[in-house]
Amino acid sequence: MFPIIPANSVAADYPTNDEGIFCYGYMTGASPVNNMANKVSNVGVVSADISGAGGTVRNGCAACEYGTDTGIFAYGNTNQTTAADCGSNLVSNTGVLASDVTLVGTARYGLGACSYGEDKGIFGFGEDAGGNLSISNLVSNVGVIATDQAATTGTARQHIGACEYGGDKAIFGFGQGDSGKVSMTNLVSNTGVVATDTEGVGTARSGHACSYGGDKGIFGFGNNGSGYSMTNLVSNAGVISSDVTGVGTARWSLAACEYGQDKGIFAYGHDGVGGSNVNVSMSNLVSNAGVVATDTAGVGSARRSLAACSFN
Repeated sequence: MFPIIPANSVAADYPTNDEGIFCYGYMTGASPVNNMANKVSNVGVVSADISGAGGTVRNGCAACEYGTDTGIFAYGNTNQTTAADCGSNLVSNTGVLASDVTLVGTARYGLGACSYGEDKGIFGFGEDAGGNLSISNLVSNVGVIATDQAATTGTARQHIGACEYGGDKAIFGFGQGDSGKVSMTNLVSNTGVVATDTEGVGTARSGHACSYGGDKGIFGFGNNGSGYSMTNLVSNAGVISSDVTGVGTARWSLAACEYGQDKGIFAYGHDGVGGSNVNVSMSNLVSNAGVVATDTAGVGSARRSLAACSFN
């Protein structure tokens, strides 16, 4: 007899990771841009700060998994006023960040990144000194970033989110376009081809996303004049759901990653309450059914404009 596969189950043994890492970002103080890291255990516990975790200090970067159990941080800028100027840093399967690798492709910040094809990654969109971009760069299964893809499609934008779905595909969504915040998405095939815009579902806002459940994804939080805590689930076929009422502190410029093989975590960010530089360090766990938990008290230095990926 053939085995019975439950609805919405993972139909193949796609790679998943147990742990995560948040790194870089922008704090308040005399030296706001940093390269500190905070690891996430396989039960979603965030560690204390790891100072000087790896490479040039930066903010506005992105990160993704590659090679099934390793990760990569790339791009961003070294302060809030200059053009993007940073290369990449590989993450080992024990969560150690390597020294800088020279920049490949167009320098930019405010971009998104995620894995695709089971063991590769993609960085896409962002902003440089000339404005919003719609370029992408593929990451091989050994962590090598390719030059700009000439035919990337989709509306140029920054502050975009990205995550995996369907086990071997990916999706970019939401962000800041030339005319304001948007909610459209762009699917990425299992060969790294970025599709044209799909009409937006949900509230237009900045994007933050991670995978969960082995083959699904979730976009959450963001801002469009004010902060949000709502979420939008991504099915294993890449379909975005309508808004789910928010849980946790409304904020933006946070990061998210997978942990525990089938769960996710959103953490850090900027809540905008009481001034223009109110950074936070709380986190919100995501169950393997896509349910976001209430705030977990912050661990580590409060900051925004950081990035995260899973490993191990």
